[in-house]
Amino acid sequence: MIQSVDRAIRVLTALQGARRMSLSELATRLELAPSTTHGIVRTLVEHGMVVQERGSSRYQLGPAVLRLGNVYLDTLELRSKTIPWAEDLARRTGFAVRTGVLLIDDVVIIHHEPRPDGSRQMPEVGIVIPVHASALGKAMLAFLPEDEKRILTSGGLRSMTGETLTAADALGEQLETVRSTGIAVEEDEAIIGESALASPVFDSTGEAVGAIGVVIPSGGELGTHQARDLVRETARALSRELGAQTWPPRRVG
Repeated sequence: MIQSVDRAIRVLTALQGARRMSLSELATRLELAPSTTHGIVRTLVEHGMVVQERGSSRYQLGPAVLRLGNVYLDTLELRSKTIPWAEDLARRTGFAVRTGVLLIDDVVIIHHEPRPDGSRQMPEVGIVIPVHASALGKAMLAFLPEDEKRILTSGGLRSMTGETLTAADALGEQLETVRSTGIAVEEDEAIIGESALASPVFDSTGEAVGAIGVVIPSGGELGTHQARDLVRETARALSRELGAQTWPPRRVG
């Protein structure tokens, strides 16, 4: 690992979580000398990855990060293929639809189809949700044995709400259910009042490359929810378009 690159990425990650931070706050967060932090930040500023907030001494992520993110999204076959299926799923269920991919311990939303009721909704592309607190994340983990093992043995499942599953054995049981039913559930685990159903999406190699699901107001019975079959049907169709021979395939490992 190249230390300077690692430190630069840690600066970007810290700004992602905190939005705006001063040099002293960054230095404290990263446990680096202020002079070292200053050099890293100034280099990132020169490349547009970080900008200094006008009229203050605080820094935030810069426009170059957005450009890189858009390039990444444009290279994802899953994103381009998912758009018409997400539109159809939103129309048939009346719910917002999210498609996500795994990024280490998180799920990144790569496509968000708003509720079709015309109400004002915040765009969600790029938001990050802890994998264990997301129906999308559980749908993928159930078919990614190495990632499942890493998450379950990490010893640090972060609590987002009072409903977040933080016990590895409880999460493991849910993943077993996902493998048998093809659908994952989340109830108030990331945001109070918000629940979700999601199913995994596979490519031609049988790898779980993402997941698609609906966002549902909490309070209903997810075990028998009418959207379950529609979510599974959409994930199966999307997987076939990506070349998957079966859905879901037998998990290896």
